Amino acid sequence: MENPKLIHIHNELLKEITIREIQEKLASGEFTSRELVLVYLHRISLYDPTINAVLEVNPDALQIAEALDAERKDKGPRSLLHGIPILIKDNIDTHDKMHTSAGSMALKDSFALYDSFVAEQLRQAGAVIFGKTNMTEWANFMAIGMKNGYSSRGGQVQNPYGPGRFDVGGSSSGSGAAIAANFAAAAVGTETSGSILNPSCKNSLVGIKPTVGLISRRGIIPIAHSQDTAGPMARTVEDAAILLSALCGRDKQDPITNANPLVGIDFTGCLQKDGLTGKRIGIAMNGFIEFVNEAQQKVLKKAIDILKISGAEVIENIEIPSAKANWKYDVLTYEFKPDLNAYLSGLHPSVPVRSLSDLIHLNEQDEEVMLKYGQAVLIESEATSGTLKEKAYIETLEFDQYHAKEQGIDYALEKYNLDAIVFPGDEGSHISAKAGYPSIAVPAGYTEEGEPTGITFAGTAFSEPIIIEVAYAFEQMTHSRKAPVLEVE
Repeated sequence: MENPKLIHIHNELLKEITIREIQEKLASGEFTSRELVLVYLHRISLYDPTINAVLEVNPDALQIAEALDAERKDKGPRSLLHGIPILIKDNIDTHDKMHTSAGSMALKDSFALYDSFVAEQLRQAGAVIFGKTNMTEWANFMAIGMKNGYSSRGGQVQNPYGPGRFDVGGSSSGSGAAIAANFAAAAVGTETSGSILNPSCKNSLVGIKPTVGLISRRGIIPIAHSQDTAGPMARTVEDAAILLSALCGRDKQDPITNANPLVGIDFTGCLQKDGLTGKRIGIAMNGFIEFVNEAQQKVLKKAIDILKISGAEVIENIEIPSAKANWKYDVLTYEFKPDLNAYLSGLHPSVPVRSLSDLIHLNEQDEEVMLKYGQAVLIESEATSGTLKEKAYIETLEFDQYHAKEQGIDYALEKYNLDAIVFPGDEGSHISAKAGYPSIAVPAGYTEEGEPTGITFAGTAFSEPIIIEVAYAFEQMTHSRKAPVLEVE
């Protein structure tokens, strides 16, 4: 950079800056949204060659920021997101000059004909949709053994805390790595089972996997309608709450959003430093902690010790009957085909892929590029009827719902009279996902090698205000997050 002001913003002001702090500086005129975009572009140019988190930048980002600066001056800000650069995952439609590909070379030339609900909400709030983030291809529903953060279109995302050493998490890998590396103020990820919570824990971020129905699924490349949702990924609970407030809403084109009782809520009103005082918090270990390595278990033990002195009543080793249930991913296998076919059929006529069958055949034409890890999961889904009337699907859907709710989250909440459940890392995310229930991941610390570790607070349907409250109180007690040390390639 040549501009001394931009150098000052980058070197002195940008580190771990929050959305509210950005708004204060935009309001005071210390810098503009346009200058902020320029500085974030500079960071991406310096550090993303190593991290590989950003697939593409919105060509209109600077002009959008400049227009929002003018609007601020003339009318004032629309919301706390006015003029704030936000990255979004590459499976979320934007009707602009950026592609939406789910990381697949098969959709490398696909431009969405319409904005997704998520994009509409961001634009309405005055955010700058800054770019698309790399991801695990097809949200990690393509192949057995695909590495987290890999896509044929974008290559391999690296964890900024240890490129080549630490797992970056999946499938919202690019969203996680980009925000950990401070390439934007916050990002939007998506989750079907663990895909927001896992990379949030791996990248020392706050990630909120909302209740299915809190945010419309329209315009998101799907896996399974019974579990899919978008959600915020940020460096603080407050930033995640600000973004969630903007994304929350009803949509006539997504019927589940009519069940959302939280429309219009400002989730920042849930941010109470004493939010753990008087709460009953259950710790779920049996069936979960054994999947966390010893180094991370040490970090998690310290986090639980902090909860014990937080003013909350902590109930250790709670029982979740379904903790060791014979879980399968059959619901995803059956729902993926009709859901994806519906999405692909609505793309621009120039896109050659119109169905799951088309995708499989196109991948086979260039296996070296398209099929590094194969496509066994795609083939398995294509073998289903696509009608959702198979006995195996219906029985598994009922099994998942019952064991995730009545014999899972709700069982524990009711038996122990809990406000929230704590899981180690993102373990347990599959149960909340199958129930369609919310979870929030919060940084808990780092192993001796420097690998980030998080904990997850979970609750019942539309309990976002409660889990955000306890997560914020935990964050304020610990302040565990530290910025990664980045190197120029």
